[in-house]
Amino acid sequence: MVMHIGDICYASGYLSQWDQFTAQVEPIASTVPYMVASGNHERDWPGSGSFYGTLDSGGECGVPAQNMFYVPAENREQFWYLTDYGMFRFCVANTELDWRPGTEQYKFIEHCLSSVDRQKQPWLIFLAHRVLGYSSATFYGAEGTTEEPMGRESLQLLWQKYRVDIAMYGHVHGYERTCPVYENVCVAKGSDRYSGAFTATTHVVVGGGGASLAEYTAERARWSHAQDLDYGFAKLTAFNHTTLLMEYKRSRDGSVRDSFTVSRDYRDVLACGVDNCAATTMAS
Repeated sequence: MVMHIGDICYASGYLSQWDQFTAQVEPIASTVPYMVASGNHERDWPGSGSFYGTLDSGGECGVPAQNMFYVPAENREQFWYLTDYGMFRFCVANTELDWRPGTEQYKFIEHCLSSVDRQKQPWLIFLAHRVLGYSSATFYGAEGTTEEPMGRESLQLLWQKYRVDIAMYGHVHGYERTCPVYENVCVAKGSDRYSGAFTATTHVVVGGGGASLAEYTAERARWSHAQDLDYGFAKLTAFNHTTLLMEYKRSRDGSVRDSFTVSRDYRDVLACGVDNCAATTMAS
């Protein structure tokens, strides 16, 4: 299955660009599920109801993307959805609509994360276009941050509580992987192999799909484990219910530039860690 999470073809209001792009991906999309999500270049336009009032969609307001591709969304305009595929549960958010606590999308995200049967779908993946987790992009650094405003502050408790294995984003045109990180601190050291009980979510930015590459801040954050400023894509492989492999490959030659494995059984998923079991007191 292919997951293309936002900024699909930068048509910006020119339908001929959609025709060209869909013709290019047809050999793939006609043989395997091709799942998309909304990014700023599909949805954002002033006064259209988007969370951001930019001109990035060229006036499309999400209409072509929402009608050209099928996704199992209950409301096509909202364009957030969950899908189970093999041993994966994918929770796909829409960063162009409000995701903060109390919103309809926040309730959806919590439902998606909490309703998965980890004995059937042991690998829980959160997907969103804009970076709601961690990024070293200079355009975030210029604003004194490493994420979209109110991103992880709104969602990190859910990722931790429901033990999200990997959160993946686009938007920043390059590749970056964090250590298992929670509240800006590495709960476990960045590595190419993790095993045992869940510690924290690993955040992966894989936005090198074709547009001009981004730049990273000169000072490297402690949570930033791997970076690559090039075009590429990520590949997730679930070998079984206990072993997951993530690989980042460069588009130019398919070489693996970063990878890590996770080995975890069902008992490890249930084990208590930082902020993911019910709080207790001496009295209880």
